[in-house]
Amino acid sequence: MFEFSDTSLRYQEALSQFMDEHVYPNEEAYARQLAGASDRFATVPLMEELKTKAREAGLWNLFVPPSHAEFCDHNGLSNLDYAPLAELMGRVQWSPEIFNCNAPDTGNMEVFMKYGTPEQQAQWLTPLLNGEIRSSYAMTEPQVASSDATNIELRIEADGDEWVLNGRKWFITGAMYERCKIFIVMGKSDPDNPNRHMQQTQVLVPKGTPGLEVIRPLTTLGYDDAPIGHAELRFNNVRVPRENVLLGEGRGFEIAQGRLGPGRIHHCMRLIGASQRALETACERVTSRSTFGRTLAQHQSVREDIAKSFAEIEMMRLLVLKTCQKMDAVGAKGAMDLIAASKISVPLMAQTIIDRCMQMHGAGGLTEDYFMAEAFNYARWCRQADGPDQVHQMALGKMVINRYSEA
Repeated sequence: MFEFSDTSLRYQEALSQFMDEHVYPNEEAYARQLAGASDRFATVPLMEELKTKAREAGLWNLFVPPSHAEFCDHNGLSNLDYAPLAELMGRVQWSPEIFNCNAPDTGNMEVFMKYGTPEQQAQWLTPLLNGEIRSSYAMTEPQVASSDATNIELRIEADGDEWVLNGRKWFITGAMYERCKIFIVMGKSDPDNPNRHMQQTQVLVPKGTPGLEVIRPLTTLGYDDAPIGHAELRFNNVRVPRENVLLGEGRGFEIAQGRLGPGRIHHCMRLIGASQRALETACERVTSRSTFGRTLAQHQSVREDIAKSFAEIEMMRLLVLKTCQKMDAVGAKGAMDLIAASKISVPLMAQTIIDRCMQMHGAGGLTEDYFMAEAFNYARWCRQADGPDQVHQMALGKMVINRYSEA
C-alpha cells in the first residue's frame, strides 16, 4: 500500500480546505471574468487574487522535487507525495495556476532547474517561480509528425555570436497568454549528424523578439483554453544571443526526454481528479432526478456505469501512484515503462468516465453549466499532448517484448 509522508498529508488537508473555501465558490466568477474580458488571453483578475492567497497559505510551487528544494520555500515533494495534490488541483481545470503548478510552466521550470545556467535561472526561473511571468515550450510543428521529435524541421543556425531561427511551430501551450515572456524552442542545428538524437538544440527566445510571429490561437474541440491557450507560431530570421542555448548544442533531444516524463505523469494526476469529481457530481445527479417513476440511481444501467467508473478511477490512481513510486526510486528514465502505461491508459479511461458522467446529466452535460465538457476536452487533448497514444504503445510494446523474450 502507498503511504504518504506527514508533509504530504498536511498539504492535502490544507489544499482541500483551500479548494473548498476559495476555488469551488469562485468557478462562476472566474468564468464571468474570462467571458467579459476584452482580451481572452489577458490575466484574469481573480486569478491574481487567488495566487496571493495561495502563497500566503504556503501552497506554492508544490511540484518542486527534493532534488531542487533550494529553489522553493519547502523541502521538496516526491512524485508520490505530489500525486494527491495534483489530483486535487485537477478537479478544477484552471486551478493549478493558483498554486504555480500549471503546465507548461512546471516542466519549463524544471528544465531551467536542471539545465539552465545561473544567468538563465536568474533571468527566467526566478520570475517563473514567483508567478510573475509565464512560459511556453515550442516543439510541435504542423508540417511533420512531431511525435517523432527527430522529425522537427525548424532550423537553428549559428551566425557569429547569435543563433538564427527559421520555421513554424503549433499547438504551443501558453503562447497566447499575455504573461508569457519566454519560449524554450527546439529545432535542428545539425541536420546531417549521423546520430539522429544529436541533431537538435534548444534555445531561449524571449517573446517579442523581432521575427517571432504569433499567427493565431488554436482550439481543441472548440475550446481555446483561455487565457493560457495554444498558438501557431512563425520564426522568421529570429536572432538570439549564443548564450541563449540550453545545456549545449546538439543536446535538445536529451532535454526533451528529461522534461516530458514528469509532465506526462502530472497530466495523469490531474485527470484522476477531474474523473473523481465527475463521478461525485454524477452520484448527486442520479439521486436527484427521476425517470419512469424512480430515481436514475435506481436504474440498473446507471448503477453499472457508476460501478465501472469507480473501479476505473481506483485502477488509474493505483497505476499512477505505482509509477510515481518507481520514479522516486529510479528516476523518470528508469520508470519509462510505467510512465508509458499511465500515459496510454489514464487519459483514455478518464475520457470514458467523464463521458459516462456527462450522459447522466442529459443535454446539460454537454454545456458549460457543468465542468465536464471542458474536462472531457482536456482528457481527449491529453491523448495527443506529450506524444500520442500510439507512440507510447509502440515504445512500451517494444520494452515488454524485449523484457520477456530475453528472459
